[in-house]
Amino acid sequence: MKIGALIFATDYAVRMDELAPEMESRGYDSLFIPEHTHIPASRESAWPGGADLPLEYSHTYDPFVALSFAAASTTRLKLGTGICLLPQRDTITTAKSVSSLDHLSRGRFIFGIGGGWNKEEMRQHGTEYNIRFARMREQILAMRGLWTEEASGYQGEHVKIEPSWLHPKPFQHHLPVILGGETDYTLKRIVEYGDGWLPRARHGFDAKENIARLKMFADEAGRDMAELSISVFGVAPEKAVLDDFREAGIDRAILPLPPADKDKVFSILDRYQELLN
Repeated sequence: MKIGALIFATDYAVRMDELAPEMESRGYDSLFIPEHTHIPASRESAWPGGADLPLEYSHTYDPFVALSFAAASTTRLKLGTGICLLPQRDTITTAKSVSSLDHLSRGRFIFGIGGGWNKEEMRQHGTEYNIRFARMREQILAMRGLWTEEASGYQGEHVKIEPSWLHPKPFQHHLPVILGGETDYTLKRIVEYGDGWLPRARHGFDAKENIARLKMFADEAGRDMAELSISVFGVAPEKAVLDDFREAGIDRAILPLPPADKDKVFSILDRYQELLN
């Protein structure tokens, strides 16, 4: 089982070009960062994590810029979005950012995506909450064409692209797209057009039970489970938990790091080190 870490890349936290090489030297497989372009001050949408929205949600760097700094300072570390709020992004420019980062990093990008929870944030991008997942599906289908075909177009209900050239293509022959979320709807989307699952390790995440859930939907859709990865983020940094995940067949456990300064984050990496050895 691979071990990665997740951090909100913010303007007050450790720099990506300091954290990424430190993680690579310690033997981590991957670094994941989330995304919020902004947080509307109206606070219409309740944060799913509790009453008070943490400061980091309104301080995140653009994930592709931040991960470019991480890519430039490493050679092996996988670089992931966890998650990119795809429905509130332009399809073509995001396809370009993904392919550029993957090409420049020589195939180290993992595209973690999700629908999002902040209605007003997404509305200010021109996307309505109730169509976010339908739009996300069409975006990925359109992007796959742009990444793999010489001239590709897409005509859907929410995404319309005339046949177009988009280069560079991703370095990876098949760039992995993994979906966040824990509902049955998420699992159906994964087996339809995704390459893996990125659930949160909360509410007593049972590894064996959830692998079986995904397999049930994969079997129903005629999808081979060998084609699908499971990367769990926010995993408790405890040996017993990691051993359980490893035994169950989880592909990657992603440990949490706080959006704090270099000294604090590196001291936490020191505590985690025995989990990697």
